[in-house]
Amino acid sequence: MMMNNFSISIENAGKRFNREWIFRKLSYNFHSGNAYAITGSNGSGKSTLLQCIAASSSLNEGRIQFNQPINNQILPIDTAHHHQYLSICAPYLELIEEMTTTEFLQFHQQFKPLLSNISIATIIETIGLTKSANKQIRYFSSGMKQRLKLAQAIFSNTPLVLLDEPCTNLDQEGYALYHHLITTYCQQKLVIICSNDPAEIDFCTEQINIVAYK
Repeated sequence: MMMNNFSISIENAGKRFNREWIFRKLSYNFHSGNAYAITGSNGSGKSTLLQCIAASSSLNEGRIQFNQPINNQILPIDTAHHHQYLSICAPYLELIEEMTTTEFLQFHQQFKPLLSNISIATIIETIGLTKSANKQIRYFSSGMKQRLKLAQAIFSNTPLVLLDEPCTNLDQEGYALYHHLITTYCQQKLVIICSNDPAEIDFCTEQINIVAYK
């Protein structure tokens, strides 16, 4: 899938739960080849905005649209093909723990193609799980599971990568791996990261504080 010239337009977006607005009157443009950080205190709506971009949660007002690089088509987020443009890594997403590392990536690939120039074995080696390639995920540590979550998001052949607290449960070596994956495999992609951790977002070109849109 083409990565260049992909963009997202958010226009006057608002989301509320019951009568309380989580964010409102948010307008922003995101472009491929850049990394953006969404910051704000716990419970301020960072993850909610990410879920709206992923179309797993609906806006109460305004709109979000993907600008498709092919023929400059506009793709509203409620279309059936929306999800083929994005991959996501978030604490609330679960792995299939009965599968092995290899089986999980093979299964994932059936629904969302991985980057064509890298094999599953190489992906597993890159994230440091070669010795656990045929081990069931249920026996993994939390850090090993997070490495696999990052892999399925970053190595997917999508122009958009959404990351919610991407270094959860990672040690110092895991943080270094995270930066390596972003630097090596996301240069042409559009990356949006929800985090307040400077070590997770220090490379981002722009920051959006969700609290400013209350």
